[in-house]
Parts: sequence; C-alpha cells; structure tokens
Amino acid sequence: MVKKWGMILSASVIVLTGCGEETENLPEQDEDTYESETENSATGDGETTITHALGETTLEEKPERIVVLEWVYAENLLALGTQPVGVADIDGYDAWVNVEPELAEDVTDVGTRQEPSLEEIARLEPDLIITAASRHEGIQSQLEQLAPTVMFEPYPEEGEGDQYEEMISTFEEMAKAVGKEQEAVEVLADLEDSYDMLAEQINDAGLTDTEVLLSQAYSANETAVLRLFTDNSMAVQIMEQINLQNAFDGRDFELYGYVETGVDQLERYEDAHFTYIVQEDDNVFENQLKDNIVWNKLNFVQEHRNYALPGDTWTFGGPLSAEVFAEQMTDILVGE
Repeated sequence: MVKKWGMILSASVIVLTGCGEETENLPEQDEDTYESETENSATGDGETTITHALGETTLEEKPERIVVLEWVYAENLLALGTQPVGVADIDGYDAWVNVEPELAEDVTDVGTRQEPSLEEIARLEPDLIITAASRHEGIQSQLEQLAPTVMFEPYPEEGEGDQYEEMISTFEEMAKAVGKEQEAVEVLADLEDSYDMLAEQINDAGLTDTEVLLSQAYSANETAVLRLFTDNSMAVQIMEQINLQNAFDGRDFELYGYVETGVDQLERYEDAHFTYIVQEDDNVFENQLKDNIVWNKLNFVQEHRNYALPGDTWTFGGPLSAEVFAEQMTDILVGE
C-alpha cells in the first residue's frame, strides 16, 4: 500500500496515512458516542497531529496496520481495543507484560526490540510504525522507508517530567493516532477509580503512608544486584497514587528511574517494608542471599516484612500495567 506522507516542521516531521484492522471492546452504552468521536478525530474531514519525541506528525487517515517495536506501545494499543499486526519479541512481551487483553495469536513477531527485522516489518505492509526514540532513532530513515514512523520516549530527561506523566501523555497521543480518544478517557478514569479503591484498602489496613522499599533483583557474575526505584520512576509514582511512600532516598534524578546497588546498602532502609520483583530461575534471595549475614540481619527480614511480587510485574508499561502493579502491591501488603 502506498502511503502519502511528507515533512511538516523538520526532517522528522511526517505526514501519515493508513488503514487496517482492529478489535472493538467498548461498553454498549458508549458505542454511539465513541463512533462519532472516532470519526471526527482521525478520519473524515479532519487530520490528526501527533506530538512525539522527534516532532509532530499529521495523520491524514486512521492507521490500522500498526507495527510496534517497544512493548509499552503494544500494551497501549491493546488498552485502546486495537491489535497491532506486528510486535517485537512477542515471547518476551508474554513473559514480562501481565495484562489483559493479550496479544492475538496472529500478531507477527518482527524480531528483537534491539534489532527488529526490517524484512518482516516490510512483509506486513504497515500503515504506521510506533517505537521508542532511544532504541531506534538510529534506524529512523530505514523504518520510514517502510512506513511512517512515530517515536516516543518513555524516559524523559531531567526537567521534562517524570515517567508517569510521560506514560499518560504518550497514551493520549497514541489514542489520537488511532481515533480512540474517548476510549483513552475511559481507561484512565478506570485507572483512577482503581487507585481510589486500592488506597482505601491500604487505609483500612492501617498502612497509609507506609514506607516501602521496592526492588527488582537479579544476579550478575553470581552476585545479587538490586535495583532501587527513584522518585521519577513510574513505579514510585504509582505507589504514591495508593498512599504508599518510597523508602529509598530517590530524589536524585535517574533517567531510567532506578539505581543498582548491593545488599550492604539496604541497612539504612531496614525499618521499611521490602518488596521485590525477581524471576523464579534467578531468585537471588533464595540463592546468593540465603546465607548472607547482612541480609539475614536486616530488620525487615527478621520481622518478615519482605514481600515478593510476581516475576512478571511490569513497572515500565502503560495504564494496564500500572493498574496491575498497584493491585499486586496492595495485595501483598494487606495480605490478600
């Protein structure tokens, strides 16, 4: 399919067109309103301009055959009731991203997120490619030879807002791209309702403003490495939505939202509740740290205030992952 698209503001500002397939999943009472708003937002007599990390792109038609090279954007499409035609590293997505709805079985794997297959993407004849600038800006021209390409950036620089704010703004821009603004409003409203409900559970359990140290742990050279999340991370922003506090002194900005440290640095946080994400086949707490003297003397270990989150807890996703993370965090702390 030949697409008409052109530069508007700079070399990275693209005019896009496209068409394709999608899955609708709207409440019956909102269907008429949704269809009307969709028609006016990205098709018919109006173009839609999308703001992304590399500029602004104007869509002349609603894209339907969309290839996604970064998991969070695949999740965003699913939240909006749209199945992509291609996603990078589907096995990895299924292992790490625990949300509903799932990717359809006929979605094509287009290689790894680091090195997507340009040949496979070309075979899908996409109307639009969505990815992250930090991963694929270097192959921007190659991707644009295949289809109009929009690159967002999930990790804003210091002074450009936190990861949660970026997640929301990107989700809303993607909703504009596929003509699903009303759907996005509903998804975000549902997320806020979930936060309120979970915060109430936290309050009822007497845990409001509890300090929580969140870690994602793994081994490197047989040594336990612990990521501790900083205040600009999406994970910490979600914790605050349900009235939990970050025990880690994470005020210093970190681009990816975490620092890596060892067990010896946990003593200063031993009075907090310790929550962690670890993979079953790389459980450093049952292996490297099992007989570690420093670990076993920590107050939260001796007082059984350390809690395991599921290994597929995804702290770098969109609204669906945010809701799952908030639910899982609440469940382990209130004992459900």
